[in-house]
Amino acid sequence: MIRTSHVGSLPRPPDLLAAIAERERGGPELDPDTVRAAVAESVRRQVEVGLDIVNDGESAKVSYVTYVRNRLTGFAPGSRSPEKPDPAVADFPEWAAARRARRAAAAPVQIPVCRDEIHYSDTAAVDADIAALHAALAEHPDREAFLTAASPGVIALFLADEHYRDREAYLDALAEAMKVEYDAVYAAGLLLQLDCPDLAVTRAAFAPDENGLREYRWLVTQNVAALNQALRDIPPERVRLHMCWGNYEGPHHRDVALRDVLDIVLGARAQTVSFEGANPRHGHEWALFEEITLPADKAIMPGVIDSTTHYVEHPDLVAQRIERYAAAVGEQRVVAATDCGMATFATADDALDARVAWAKLGSLVEGAALVNGRRTA
Repeated sequence: MIRTSHVGSLPRPPDLLAAIAERERGGPELDPDTVRAAVAESVRRQVEVGLDIVNDGESAKVSYVTYVRNRLTGFAPGSRSPEKPDPAVADFPEWAAARRARRAAAAPVQIPVCRDEIHYSDTAAVDADIAALHAALAEHPDREAFLTAASPGVIALFLADEHYRDREAYLDALAEAMKVEYDAVYAAGLLLQLDCPDLAVTRAAFAPDENGLREYRWLVTQNVAALNQALRDIPPERVRLHMCWGNYEGPHHRDVALRDVLDIVLGARAQTVSFEGANPRHGHEWALFEEITLPADKAIMPGVIDSTTHYVEHPDLVAQRIERYAAAVGEQRVVAATDCGMATFATADDALDARVAWAKLGSLVEGAALVNGRRTA
């Protein structure tokens, strides 16, 4: 049977959004009761819509990566950093200028900078995440659940290093520090999802030729090695890895092909690999799984719902997408999901409308039900 899940972030309630924005401006920490209420409501809605594997909606996090500034030592407050150069965006300068203007008007996201030794300060924050999710799950004991965490590679990508001055040393420190969080999630009986957009978006930093591809693949290899270092004490079957090409609506015509990185990604200590499979740039790559032999100990979690547009996919289309993957690797090894988070940055102005996001998740569940119905008929 095809199970359903999603990648992590979900629409947050207005009061929590306002509190997160205030915290990013230097205001007080979030009220724990407000967070717990938001997590309980998020889990309730995920169960109500019919998802099989649920989470906390990343309710308390402003983003999937910058949240670590409150959990790791060594980071100093920063300001909104300039966007990483993206050749695909630069190819359309008028559109890029309008996009920058929209983002400049949005609430700020503090981008910390590493200026000292990195350690995991204490587990209070992740313990609170775990407790809030467990409390919400008490009403839904039949649901499996996951928590997301930033990978060492994605932290190194977006949070500049001014202390170690050596990328491998920086990655090693991040891996050892984040291991504390990863181990805590596993010990709590939850699935651990590692968010790893660094395994795909980093291609733009290298030359577009074959030499650039080789250099890029070496960087991805380093990132996976750091991830495996941090996951060494967790069974792979308790780990999901999410890779993506940047969760934004844009040209994406310079994205690296999945075939150019998948072999390295499959070397990670994660049983399930999540990737974008619904958006117009990567929707064709399901065919890759007809060409390769997926290792027997691996499963895939393809996106069959686009997380960047307000189109609500027809359940028949969702079913068609699921069936392609199931035919290639076997339905037992497919979890149907979204391309990426539905509200990646809590304070962003281009996030999906909340009602539309939930409607898209409903279509995901309906599409999976169509597939399951056909296979049991």
